[in-house]
Amino acid sequence: MTKMTPAQFIAVLLCGALFGFGLAWSTMIQPEVVLSFLRFQDWGLMLVMGGAVAVTLPAYQWGRKALGHGPLLGGQFEVRQASLDRDTLLGAALFGIGWGLSGVCPGPAIAALGAGGWEIGVALLGILAGAGLQGLTARPGKP
Repeated sequence: MTKMTPAQFIAVLLCGALFGFGLAWSTMIQPEVVLSFLRFQDWGLMLVMGGAVAVTLPAYQWGRKALGHGPLLGGQFEVRQASLDRDTLLGAALFGIGWGLSGVCPGPAIAALGAGGWEIGVALLGILAGAGLQGLTARPGKP
């Protein structure tokens, strides 16, 4: 891992704060709101996700061309080869089951801690335990 410059650190901190604020403002940090969305009772989160795609897609499509070079704060853009294998499908299924049962997704859970939702800590402990277990059982050569 490379060391961050002060400008990169500030940029990451501000972007993280903006993301967390957006999650909290859109009520994505409330498990009951997420569960009502997953039960097709509340479509508000679809608007949140659609808005995120509407902003991000043009930024990714045109931003690289407009900049004419690498990322603003250094480094380079990289393409990661994705694979659809057994581990990906199993991980997606387990994530979906956990999300559906609890209404808690990792990003919003961390934002909920910042908003004073300490009961979410139990779900975060489960998320950390699952990630740790996956790290212990990962096959050699797989990230």
